[in-house]
Amino acid sequence: MANAEVSGAHASDAQFNDVSYQRFLGEEKLMGCRCRACGTLSVPPRPLCTHCYATDLEWIEYTGRGRLAAFTCIRIIPPTMQVWGYDRQHPYCSGVVELEEGGRVVAIIDDVDPTHPEDIHIGMPLTVRYRHLGEGDSKQTLLAFVPTP
Repeated sequence: MANAEVSGAHASDAQFNDVSYQRFLGEEKLMGCRCRACGTLSVPPRPLCTHCYATDLEWIEYTGRGRLAAFTCIRIIPPTMQVWGYDRQHPYCSGVVELEEGGRVVAIIDDVDPTHPEDIHIGMPLTVRYRHLGEGDSKQTLLAFVPTP
């Protein structure tokens, strides 16, 4: 299923929540969790399985490859995205990526032209890209995907 299970103190100390997920993104790792009871995958991770409600979960690392399942091009930019350089003159594409191992994640779709959505198509292969902004404690990482050549 997933690329690798995470081992060591770092993963074993990490809770299944958005804070841990963001920390892993900052390390350029796309992490999710798998329910040991039923095998359901969650990205971002959740503290309990959304299928069987079990709490026996394990961290998994995804390969970062997938296919576009849905998308939208956004021209009216929310304030949280303006810090990344998006505005009315610089729209962006957001999409749902169906990951190769299973599960889906919402991310920015880079290297596509949001002013020409006819060039973007469902099923196109994508590869992960991590975008970093800031340094130190103010560092943020944005999950993005780009078309696979």
